[in-house]
Amino acid sequence: MDKTILDLLHDATARDLLMRVQSGEATASELSVAVKFLKDNNATLDVITAESPLGNLLEKLPFEISDKIQ
Repeated sequence: MDKTILDLLHDATARDLLMRVQSGEATASELSVAVKFLKDNNATLDVITAESPLGNLLEKLPFEISDKIQ
């Protein structure tokens, strides 16, 4: 599979999760998916740039997850 396609899918997933979280309409299940997505991508605030989709998603979750994803 083309890496470009995987990159696009990854970004689209992060952006979609971010939109759900930012809207305040994310269900508990969607928040759980967002946390798992971040964990699966080894997301930590110190390695994600603020302007990346993962960084935006990590910052917008309505609870502290640093202990859960490290």
